[in-house]
Amino acid sequence: MDVFPDFDGLAGISDLREVVGALLMFALIIAVLMLIVSAIIWAVSSSTGNYSAAAKGRVGVLVSLGGAVLAGAGVAWMNWVLGVGQRL
Repeated sequence: MDVFPDFDGLAGISDLREVVGALLMFALIIAVLMLIVSAIIWAVSSSTGNYSAAAKGRVGVLVSLGGAVLAGAGVAWMNWVLGVGQRL
């Protein structure tokens, strides 16, 4: 007699997908808002000659773009992980 886990008892998979999707959506929204604010700071401080603030605005733009890329990659990765889990 073999013993196997009951994968039908895992009804929370669809709930997990919704929770992770919502969290990644919030991460993308925050990254876009950060991109807008950082770009405005970069533009205004560059035009007024405040190069220290311009550098911080530029770093903010790069960080927000990296965050958006990681959040987008997180969506693809999570879909792959959930697909692998359903095939088990």
